[in-house]
Amino acid sequence: MSHSKFQYFAGPLAALTLAAGTASAQDVTINLGYAASETSTYAVLADKFEELVEDYTDGSVDVKVRCCGQLMGEDEAFKAMQLGTVDMFVITGNNVSPHFPLMDAFVLPYIFQNKDHAYRVLEGEVGRDFAAQLQAATNVHLLTYGFVGDRDFYNSRSPITSVEDMDGLKVRVPKNQVMIDTYEEFGAAPIPLPWADTPTALQTGTVEGADNGTSFIKSQKFYEIMPYFTVLEHFSYFSPLFASDRVMSKLDETQRDAVMRAAAEAGIYHREEMAARIDDIRSFLTAEGGMETAEFDRSGFIEAGLRVQDRYAADKGDAFITLVEAIRAEAE
Repeated sequence: MSHSKFQYFAGPLAALTLAAGTASAQDVTINLGYAASETSTYAVLADKFEELVEDYTDGSVDVKVRCCGQLMGEDEAFKAMQLGTVDMFVITGNNVSPHFPLMDAFVLPYIFQNKDHAYRVLEGEVGRDFAAQLQAATNVHLLTYGFVGDRDFYNSRSPITSVEDMDGLKVRVPKNQVMIDTYEEFGAAPIPLPWADTPTALQTGTVEGADNGTSFIKSQKFYEIMPYFTVLEHFSYFSPLFASDRVMSKLDETQRDAVMRAAAEAGIYHREEMAARIDDIRSFLTAEGGMETAEFDRSGFIEAGLRVQDRYAADKGDAFITLVEAIRAEAE
């Protein structure tokens, strides 16, 4: 993906920010939060964005990155940006769905055939239109989608060899209805829990399994408490960088352009850096990490996922159907 194509992606979003009003040139401090650890994928995006913004604005915009839930958790952050009490936050897409239900189209199981499909969707017209709709509906700016990863599955009961092995398994899920419904379709017993409660629930056996982006399983050291690992690739995820309208309106036109450029380029960096890491992380988890994996039949999972896709497309209304059809149309 060339930089020029990504700048085209950034352009319409940058144009949208101009509607926020032009502030006088001044030094601006931006607090950028995320809920995960400093070794997580969120840090890769946030730290690069901080570096580029400060470079491109000659220091007139100072980004202060706050990791580890210092500002708040993901479940609260989107609303806080709508209120203007938080400047920027990195939030995984499924945690945006309660605030903007159209996001659930991207949460649907097996919605992307592969990574090329995902990036064609997000970096093209579909992704630009989605960001514009989200901003119009919520007043929150989506600055970049960043890396698209997969949620890998882990559990403490048994190796997963087919969808039948999910039967009755107590699985932690985020508070996202698509994910809850997907695990029910798999035959599991989903238990919705906030991210902050998840490590304790896994350690105490309140839940027997969960899924996360591959890098989170390592950064949170879940391999120390969960013996079985499965590359289900059932949910794709991306964790966009969002900004409040309040902080965007503090920036003058030159600063806004620099922030949008930095976001686009940080997104490219995030994509390339994390893609290079994933294979190494999976190898670590099943070698030094000591997790056991098994050959498994994915067909039952895919069939269940397609049933969920079709059911949601039928129930969610015209805008949702249009988005799902647009995503599918970008598949090869």
